[in-house]
Amino acid sequence: MTTPRPSSRAEQRRRTEARILDAAARVFVADGYERTTIRAVASAAGVDPGLVMHYFGSKQELYRRVIDGAPVPEVSGTPAEAADQILATLADRLASVPVASLALLRSMLTNPEAASAASAGIARYEAQIARAIPAADAGLRAALISAITIGITVSRHLIKSDELATADPAQVIGLLRPCVLSLAACPDHSGPDIGSRLGASP
Repeated sequence: MTTPRPSSRAEQRRRTEARILDAAARVFVADGYERTTIRAVASAAGVDPGLVMHYFGSKQELYRRVIDGAPVPEVSGTPAEAADQILATLADRLASVPVASLALLRSMLTNPEAASAASAGIARYEAQIARAIPAADAGLRAALISAITIGITVSRHLIKSDELATADPAQVIGLLRPCVLSLAACPDHSGPDIGSRLGASP
């Protein structure tokens, strides 16, 4: 009978890091960024606090790695297909309370360190959107779409805006669809753009 070969040191490190990140995600969601401590994460992961610091260096870096490990909604295809994917993801967030996402969003909105750590994850999502937009200013358009979807999620679930908090998700998506399609589609250069009109003399 062959004796199983012990795991390599690199594999053990990966497993330990994954266990710490899983624990950190749960603690950040439950306690928020400010109240989360390295000691609490270590306790949840069943490791020494010094090991958490050895692997990640700081709470901000740990938070950044949690955000980086979160699934990013798939956005690809034609502009219309990308818009449908974006709106479908938003519809899911409107229909049910995304507890984990909201907890991380709340931390980003209230703590500069958390916001800075999360910026790379948001940038990855915006880059996916930008790749589906056939326009020179695709990056700006993608950022606007991302800001709209984040703003709607925050307004509905955190701020609980009266109209938006109780609105039918299908109605919200229906009203929003032309806006997202307009931002995602190839721009129409048949006439002066809105920037030119706004800057024109009366």
